[in-house]
Amino acid sequence: MPRNGAEARRRLQQAALELYQERGFDQTTAAEIAARAGVNERTFFRHFPDKREVLFDGEADVRAALMRSVAEAPDGLEPFDVLLYAFRKSARNLENNRSFSEPRWKVIAVTPALRERELAKHAWLTEAAAEALRQRRVGDGLAALASRTGWATFQHAVQAWIDDPAQSLDAHLLRAFDDLRVLSAATTLPPQTDPEH
Repeated sequence: MPRNGAEARRRLQQAALELYQERGFDQTTAAEIAARAGVNERTFFRHFPDKREVLFDGEADVRAALMRSVAEAPDGLEPFDVLLYAFRKSARNLENNRSFSEPRWKVIAVTPALRERELAKHAWLTEAAAEALRQRRVGDGLAALASRTGWATFQHAVQAWIDDPAQSLDAHLLRAFDDLRVLSAATTLPPQTDPEH
C-alpha cells in the first residue's frame, strides 16, 4: 500500500498509463487502475473524479507556472520572445518527465475522449498566456493572437521532440520559434488584381 497521498496519486497515474497503453482507454476501468496501483477504488475516486483526469493532474500548477514565467520574462521583450522564455521553462519539466509525458501523448493521440480533454486544456493554457501578456501591457488582440500562435508553435516543437528525441526539446523549441519569426517577418505582398480584368 502507498504510504501517502502523493505516492498514491503517482501510482494511480502510472497504473492508468500502463493499462491505457495495454488495453486502450475505453477498455480500462477505474477499478482496474486502482487494483494495478495497489489501492481500492474508493482511493482512486478520492484523488481523481474520473479516469480521464488521471492524465491531466496538476493542470492548475502548470497554468500558474506558465503565468509566472511570462511575468518573470525580462523587460523589453516582444510577445513571442516572452512566450519563448516561458515555454523554455516548461520544456525543462517535460524533458525531466519524458518517461511519463511521451506515452501519455501517444495514448491521447489515439483516444478521442482524451483528445477533446487535451484541447480544452490547451485552450485554458492559451488563455492564461494571453492574460499574462495583458498584465505586461500587451494589447488584448495582440495578446490573444500571440498566445494562440505561440502555443501552436510550442506544440509543434513538442511533437518534433517526440519524433526526434536525439535533440533536446529546448533545441526543437528554439528552431520552431526561429521558423515562426521567418514566417511572420515582413513580406511584400503582390499587388491585388481586379478579378474583373
